[in-house]
Amino acid sequence: MPEAPPTLLDRVAIGLSGLCLLHCMAGFVLLTLFALTGGWLDHRIHIVGLLLAMPLAAVALWRGWRRHHRRDIGLMGAVGLAVMAASLLVEHAELAEMLVSMAGVSLLAVAHWRNLKALRP
Repeated sequence: MPEAPPTLLDRVAIGLSGLCLLHCMAGFVLLTLFALTGGWLDHRIHIVGLLLAMPLAAVALWRGWRRHHRRDIGLMGAVGLAVMAASLLVEHAELAEMLVSMAGVSLLAVAHWRNLKALRP
């Protein structure tokens, strides 16, 4: 099976990070405006998101590291994943959960963006 271009995984990961940020912001707005949000804001979506982000980040950032050897990028990605995981410990549908989730997702997205930049010739 042919290997995907190194930048493809980072681009997909950045897109998923954007969707996660949209989910966090939309959830907060919906909670504020309507107090009823429906099943798509269930806390389990964060577990699913983290389970998708972990292998995608691991593969994309590892493949990047093999070419550019920038440890800071992998460390930033690992911290982003850890912060995302920490958001699972915060009460669902609270401002703190949104802020922690968005911080983790943003760190991870920046790590993928920096990985893309480091892979460019």
